[in-house]
Amino acid sequence: MAELTEHNTLHAYLQQAPDTRFVELLVADMNGILRGKRAPVDEVAKLFGSGANFCAATLVLDSKGATFDQVVYGGEDGDPDLRARAVAGTLAPVPWGRLPMAQAMVELSQFNGQPYFLDSRQVLRRALKPLTEMGLHPVMAVELEFYLVAHDGVDFHPRMPRIPGSNLPQDGLNYALLDDLLEVDDFLADVDAFCRLQNIPAGATLAEFAPGQFEVNLHHVDDPLRACEHGLLLKRAIKAAASKNGMAATFMAKPFAGIPGSGLHIHVSLLDDNGQNVFAGSCADGPFSDTLRHAIGGLGEVMAESMAIFAPNANSYRRYVRGSFVPCTPNWGINHRGVAMRIPLSSPANSRVEMRVAGADANPYLVTAAVLAGLHHGISGRCEPGPMVRESQVIEEVITFPVSWPQALDAFAAGRILPTYLGEEFCRVFAVCRREEASRFRSEITNRDYQWYLRAV
Repeated sequence: MAELTEHNTLHAYLQQAPDTRFVELLVADMNGILRGKRAPVDEVAKLFGSGANFCAATLVLDSKGATFDQVVYGGEDGDPDLRARAVAGTLAPVPWGRLPMAQAMVELSQFNGQPYFLDSRQVLRRALKPLTEMGLHPVMAVELEFYLVAHDGVDFHPRMPRIPGSNLPQDGLNYALLDDLLEVDDFLADVDAFCRLQNIPAGATLAEFAPGQFEVNLHHVDDPLRACEHGLLLKRAIKAAASKNGMAATFMAKPFAGIPGSGLHIHVSLLDDNGQNVFAGSCADGPFSDTLRHAIGGLGEVMAESMAIFAPNANSYRRYVRGSFVPCTPNWGINHRGVAMRIPLSSPANSRVEMRVAGADANPYLVTAAVLAGLHHGISGRCEPGPMVRESQVIEEVITFPVSWPQALDAFAAGRILPTYLGEEFCRVFAVCRREEASRFRSEITNRDYQWYLRAV
């Protein structure tokens, strides 16, 4: 992590924003949920220099913010502090608060300076290292889909567009209809303003394949950690903009039945030490290099054991059903959105692969770590990807991934590739924690149980 000092970051920021009273300190937990604390500005200077204490348990929580019984971290270990330092380039204003505030991402390490193995940023940094040692440098971006949500007093449903001249909901998918963007123009204007203030490189916005569903793209950057920060901070900005406009936004993978779920797509290319894209070239399958073929082969081999990361909670697996535009087998092809690993049309300099399997609820750091692990595994092992799906080819929908939570956790625990990249102890703890959360979820009796069974049985 780049060296930070109070003089060149916090001090300079406060010269531009002298009314700042608080700084919100953000860290992504194992699930990719941003957690942290709000501190007075005069108490955070150490975070921008030598570091300050920060609760380690913040990283090891379930989706409802509770610690786990089956691991010692955050509970039996006495809930120790770690050393936290602000991440370079993330100090930015928080324009949606009532008080003048700023925010900064933090990274957690041991007090001896060693990376803390449960910090998702550190996991990604570890997974990146084999590629950089090979002289390969990822350039990547995150795409995120989400829904604007409404509640009618009984149920949640997508925030529907309106029939012109009325307050009646407009039915239909209406993919890419610009009128749907215009109808939420105030929300989108706030998203744009927030992103500009916080240096989040947001690009095109699209009305997606369902009412109330949208996609915001991010520009490519040459630092995977920064790309993941952009994804997490974009989520935060979108939720804040929705709240400001009397709405709610969700990145649940499958919030509503019968319409598409929301994905997190990773676009990545690899440059060599001379800045040349090693995915550019030609091979027997098309206008791309054999290096890209092998990289895709590695992604395919690691996909099954990665599913617990790509789909981290109970709702995630509702997205993997036939007819939902969600790939469920490690197929690949050029210019085809029905495959798991898509090669978009591009110039040679922009040759890349898009990994389309993960849900929008996944932790971008861990998803990217799994993707980079697959790329390195494939290139170093010259993995073959299998037959390519041709452009415009009609493909049979096949499910070979573990598409239930228990199956995915079994595949993750049995994996032999990811532990060498993400760390064996991290993988062990991740699996134990996700199994415990799955058990907690199953133990609850919901209204659906009553609706289906109470009277009938």
